Amino acid sequence: MLRRGREMPSPGGDASLEPGVKEMNEKWKGAIACLGVALLSVMTIGVLYWQVVEKPDTDWILKGQFSGLVWDRKTLSLSLRSLNQDKIFTQIEHRHLPNTGVTLIHNLCWFNRSQFCSIWDEVTELQVFLEPVNQSVAECYRVEWTPRHCQVALKDCFSMVNVSWFGGGSMYSQYWPINNADIDSQPFIISDLQDTPTGYGSVLERYFLGSTGVAVRIHQDVPLHVGITSRKWLCLGIPPSTEMVPLRYTVCVSDSLRTVHQQVGSMIPAAQSALPDTSILHFPFWRLQKSADVVQKLEHNLKTLSNKLKQHQLGYGLIDLSEQSTKLLFGEEHSLLDALGKIHTPQGRYLDLHQLKLSLTLSPYTSIDTYQFRTILQEGRERFWLSLPTTANASPAPALMKWRGKFAVKLNISNEESCDWFLAQALSLQRRTEVKYLTLEGGEGSPYIGQLQQHSWQLGSDKYITQFTLLAEKLGNATIISTATRAAHLPVFVRMAPRQSDWSYAGLKGLIPTVLHYSLLGYNFFIPDTVGGSLTNGFLADEELFVRWLQIVSFLPVMSFSTPPWAFGESWIVNLTRSYIYRHKTFVAPLIVKQTAMLAVLGDPVFRPMWWVSPDDPRTLTIDDAFLIGDEVLVAPVTEPGRVHRDIYLPGISYQWKDVNTAQVFDGGTLLQDYPVALTDVAVFVRQNSQTSPTFESQRTAS
Repeated sequence: MLRRGREMPSPGGDASLEPGVKEMNEKWKGAIACLGVALLSVMTIGVLYWQVVEKPDTDWILKGQFSGLVWDRKTLSLSLRSLNQDKIFTQIEHRHLPNTGVTLIHNLCWFNRSQFCSIWDEVTELQVFLEPVNQSVAECYRVEWTPRHCQVALKDCFSMVNVSWFGGGSMYSQYWPINNADIDSQPFIISDLQDTPTGYGSVLERYFLGSTGVAVRIHQDVPLHVGITSRKWLCLGIPPSTEMVPLRYTVCVSDSLRTVHQQVGSMIPAAQSALPDTSILHFPFWRLQKSADVVQKLEHNLKTLSNKLKQHQLGYGLIDLSEQSTKLLFGEEHSLLDALGKIHTPQGRYLDLHQLKLSLTLSPYTSIDTYQFRTILQEGRERFWLSLPTTANASPAPALMKWRGKFAVKLNISNEESCDWFLAQALSLQRRTEVKYLTLEGGEGSPYIGQLQQHSWQLGSDKYITQFTLLAEKLGNATIISTATRAAHLPVFVRMAPRQSDWSYAGLKGLIPTVLHYSLLGYNFFIPDTVGGSLTNGFLADEELFVRWLQIVSFLPVMSFSTPPWAFGESWIVNLTRSYIYRHKTFVAPLIVKQTAMLAVLGDPVFRPMWWVSPDDPRTLTIDDAFLIGDEVLVAPVTEPGRVHRDIYLPGISYQWKDVNTAQVFDGGTLLQDYPVALTDVAVFVRQNSQTSPTFESQRTAS
């Protein structure tokens, strides 16, 4: 018989398996399925854990060639960093975003690698544009926040942690850097600091510079508010409005703050068409201390000052007449000019001022008790003045304001005919008096803005100041203005705001920070406040303050006096004043003129902070009691009372500095501790291998 072989398994698989084997296979399949589900669960949990816990809280939203913007989901802030993340240029906190915890951000402009867009429902929209580099070495990002309803207040705050900030608006107490200031958020406009000491004044630009190599420029059409929280935040904002105006600004970065300022922040065009009349640098300004309300008293004050200056061999320069004195001498109602333009007294005698010249002062205000105001009203030219809103057919009613303690009206700067009239009056006065130097003051805002709805844009912003400065330019390049914004390219001088007669940052200690602030923003041609400060009752009594103030201003464009040196009754103060005036005329003025020639080509500031030659040296960032003239001369005066020693840091590791008083030479990067500076002296160093040193020493010997 044939044996039957073992049967092969059927294609059906486990249908032919024995029951035990079949049961075991089912168990394995279930186990594998459970394992797969477990693995999937673990992976899902891992992904969620990474997203919530371990994933970085930051996302790159835009990248340039060497920098990029990073979004922090927890703090709702942007930071501008180098691509290798070894440097944070600035961190910006957005106060207008809802605080809802971790916030993801999505780019709605993903198709454009140079643009980022996002929306927060019912709050705001964000757009960031990476601008083309062109020939600049700075990389710039244009930021634009747009509110989505009229109740949104936009506010971006730049951190001050590990960043020193410069620029913006001048202050009553001026700091360098501005980190130590503490100012509530308010309209970023120029105001009279004597009326509003907590505001911004005198010189203001929508430009801020950070020590990490970052610069911020705010667009001119933004109704900007700025606030500073001391050592914490610099905040830019826009209050809620029905117009829903966007907050627009541009942030630029480069390898150093000097480089980014040269590329972005310089207010001076590369080729400036004209410069101010630098002959003014050779004349000290003398201001009458006592006011006069009648011509005879003013005549007496002028003759007394002129004779005293001649007696003390200080008999040259300019007598700086106030607006009141200008109108008293040369007003149409009681002019002291004869047919030849010479000044004579009411008795017919010529007023001999020896070698002194005059500087006159005008303002856009006209007192309502003057013949001029009555005449213009009678001629039906009410539109010459800023007016209150009226009905369509009614004549405009001039708005009354307070100016110098009197009710007055203010020139309507938007009316071409009124501007032509003002210019004609000023030019006629210059021709009749043959006076070259003219000061225009009073362009800043008014406390009566609320009344002038139809002119609120003129008084509530700095457009009035800008237009008033353009009028000043038409009067010649020897014109002086008291406030300035967007005017650094114009050939005019800027008068510093009055300072307190003390050692504080509102007085002497704030003088050098103010100089550096002006020059950084492009205003190198300025007239400092009078020696010792003009905010004092009567003559200054502090001899030491007068001398230390004198030493600083002798290295600035113009020396100005209201307290005369003979007021102290000390001959050594008179002699010292004469010596510093001589040094200013023979050394400082020519040095500034030399730097002016370079300014027209490069646009670099004439008066420079210590970090200008050492932008990467952190020790230079907060030095507020020394300055450079160009890269050649370092001036380190004493700004503390009772001190005859001070610490002096010499910047520039590759430089050598020579003390002109002792002829000692020191390497740059050296800190001179407790360096002796006598009361009658000021520490001055000249850079070796420059042409300044022998010139300065020869002038010092001659003086």
